[in-house]
Amino acid sequence: MNKALIAIDRSKSFRVYLTISTDLVQEAAKIHDTTPLASAGLGRVLTAAGLMGIMLKDDDNKLTLHFKGDGPARQILATAYGDGRVKGYISNPYVDLPLNDQGKLDVGGSLGVGDLTVIKDLGLKEPYTGTIALVDGEIADDLTAYFYISEQQNSSVALGVKVERDLSIGAAGGMIIQMLPDAQEGAVDALEKMIGAMPPLTTLISGLSGSFDPEIDRPAEAASADDSGQPAGKTLQADDSGQPAGETLQADAENREASERLAALLQEIFKDVPEEYQPEILAEREIRWECDCSRERIESALLTIGRRDLTEIIEEDGEAELQCQFCCKKYHFNKDELVEILDRMG
Repeated sequence: MNKALIAIDRSKSFRVYLTISTDLVQEAAKIHDTTPLASAGLGRVLTAAGLMGIMLKDDDNKLTLHFKGDGPARQILATAYGDGRVKGYISNPYVDLPLNDQGKLDVGGSLGVGDLTVIKDLGLKEPYTGTIALVDGEIADDLTAYFYISEQQNSSVALGVKVERDLSIGAAGGMIIQMLPDAQEGAVDALEKMIGAMPPLTTLISGLSGSFDPEIDRPAEAASADDSGQPAGKTLQADDSGQPAGETLQADAENREASERLAALLQEIFKDVPEEYQPEILAEREIRWECDCSRERIESALLTIGRRDLTEIIEEDGEAELQCQFCCKKYHFNKDELVEILDRMG
């Protein structure tokens, strides 16, 4: 389970958006069969999109991050909604390059020279679109520049994806800090000092993995009894959703663990910040991989290719198979179905 939190410091000088996105990035890497380099690039963009998505006002508001360059990865795109849904893809999931000068995966080199475009669909007549040149293609610096140039917002963005030797995702996460109007100068100084000394985010997340024990760290009463005073495992057989109580308890435990890990990460990051600038959690949101593709949407895409091209497909191939770029699900259309779509073109 991936959760994100929103926090504000006690002096009301800055807001923090923080997430541990390991499961989200692992799901994307599995779907797209990515190399370590592609996992790092796509994972950073998905994580950032998820955090920026929860900044949106309404659940159905949509945000798209589109990184496009002349490097071998070509482009990375992610879409997020206000309710926490996230999906994305990288044009070349098999991209591979030597490590960069710092001995790290060369995400910037994979993108090369190009642009970042941010599109926000807020339900208005026209979506908001902002485009800047890529700073270094490493994603976090590019987004920091975007916030400053396009939204006149002083921000700091940290993103990380740790890929293990077996290609699994060991840790992934992101943090966006944004200054608020009338921020105290002391808060700015404290943040600059903190960020300058901060270890990589994945190092901090991995440290949590090694020390967190849900049986020890969660509240004892939550694990042992329900409101009736009976042991939780001996009460209802199913909840209101119809799920067995055991599954519900497991989900509750996972939800609680995710919340506690995220709170612990926030505390670890800000442990040396003065008391007056300590962040306090305002809200939590779930961030999850979810693709909303459907056969109807794929049919709509076929309708846009034109009568001539669709006729050629029918005459030469007699069938068509289209694949969703986001989740890689395939949709097959036989000849009769293609003819029916052609007839609908008029």
